[in-house]
Amino acid sequence: MADNVVIENEEQLWIQVYAVVATQCAPHAHEAIDDALRTWLSLASRCRTDFALSEDDVAACSQHLLQGSLFLTNPEYVRTQIMYSLLQDDETAHLYPIASFLLLDGRANETTFREMIEENCFYRLIELINGRKEHDPPLHRLLLELIYEMSRIQKLRTGDLIHVDDGFVNYLFELTEILSDDANDPCHYSIIRVLLVLNEQYMVASATAVAESTSAKLPAPMTNRVVKCLSLYGTQYKTFGENLILLLNRETETSMQLLILKLLYLLFTTKATHEYFYTNDLHVLLDVIIRNLLDLPNELTSLRHTYLRVLYPLLAHTPLNQPPHYKKNEIQKVMRLLAGAGNTHFEAADETTLRLVDRVEKVKWLLEDVNNAGEIARRSLGISLSPTDTASNISVVDVAGVMEKPGVQTRSRRAEGEAELDISHTEVGAVEMKPAAPIPNRAKKIPPEVPKHRYGNPCVPTTQHVNGNGSASKKIPPKAPPPRRKGRFKTVSSTSEETGSAS
Repeated sequence: MADNVVIENEEQLWIQVYAVVATQCAPHAHEAIDDALRTWLSLASRCRTDFALSEDDVAACSQHLLQGSLFLTNPEYVRTQIMYSLLQDDETAHLYPIASFLLLDGRANETTFREMIEENCFYRLIELINGRKEHDPPLHRLLLELIYEMSRIQKLRTGDLIHVDDGFVNYLFELTEILSDDANDPCHYSIIRVLLVLNEQYMVASATAVAESTSAKLPAPMTNRVVKCLSLYGTQYKTFGENLILLLNRETETSMQLLILKLLYLLFTTKATHEYFYTNDLHVLLDVIIRNLLDLPNELTSLRHTYLRVLYPLLAHTPLNQPPHYKKNEIQKVMRLLAGAGNTHFEAADETTLRLVDRVEKVKWLLEDVNNAGEIARRSLGISLSPTDTASNISVVDVAGVMEKPGVQTRSRRAEGEAELDISHTEVGAVEMKPAAPIPNRAKKIPPEVPKHRYGNPCVPTTQHVNGNGSASKKIPPKAPPPRRKGRFKTVSSTSEETGSAS
């Protein structure tokens, strides 16, 4: 056992770690594998207890196990044993390498997270966080990361969601306020992501219950404890809302954008949370939505639809519906562009986009001088929008059903345009740098003779001219040209240099 091995420094510790993960165990030699795993767990826990090493060092121990012969020979058995250790072990020193291993293994192999759900690890993680609220923030972050990864990989069971009580959700919101002074803290981001993914799980559970209902009487929906907490105590958790908008402004992963938009949709359609955000934050949010609607490529229709579904309640229900109305003209212009009115950069709008644009344009304070998207649809596509299509009754099912595989980055119309411009300039440069083709042997062409004026001298520019009295004087130089205009009249070379430096 590693506990009986005398280890005096870090070098000896790592030598022991390398040795144990390289242990050769025959398949089904479960006792030998268990002994090796206990040794590894003891060594990995001593990284923090005896040597106060960093989180990265513990992660390195887990990575060595994943790459060693001990795991590669018996991956399923090793993975299962470590899951059982998570379910049974209560020592903080052991939980750290256990959680680290499962997180790294799950990110490389999604089956791990699915198996953890089947083995009731979700409830165990909730239990561990609730029982260690005042201990070891790095361990907290690892446990939260596991909850997030497990929850976003597939739909949780109803029995799992039941274990998420009001106390747990309130505690997460409290942590966002405690860590508000350090937005770069990794735990801060982990907390927000867990709250977002729990909200999505509640929405999916509610939508599934409605879809599977066969009776006229719909089942009672499961309480969305994230929205409930903000409805009751939203004034105490303003930092979460600020960070939510900040995250949407920076996020490039499509699945994360959808998670944020789903929660925003519920907040803007729930009366108790209509005024959760400060007005200045709503201005920033509206700017972000307008920018992203214009920047999304034509084929990202699902994400565009979700932005439009959020935009309507944002304009109709929040303080943005009060004068002075913010960005009214810009909103109207964007809606006309999305509907396909006189713009060649956007493809013809689909029926759902036209319906959602029409819905936004019918917000009361936008009705003045607005081209009705329904009229555009009827003229261009022959689509007739029924009253039910334009009513204020977009179902939560529509929003909850929009999904994207984690890790997919949202494409940018602007970035792709700049990339194409950069490529075209590179191609032009490449053509210019090509060596000239060999010229076939021909008689050398004699250039024409330089013409001479009547005094016999070649016609070359002169720097002097003759005055009326026959005396020579200096020629007055021409005036300096006006400064070059910037912006629209950039040369190709300067544009390519700027594009290259930006890339």
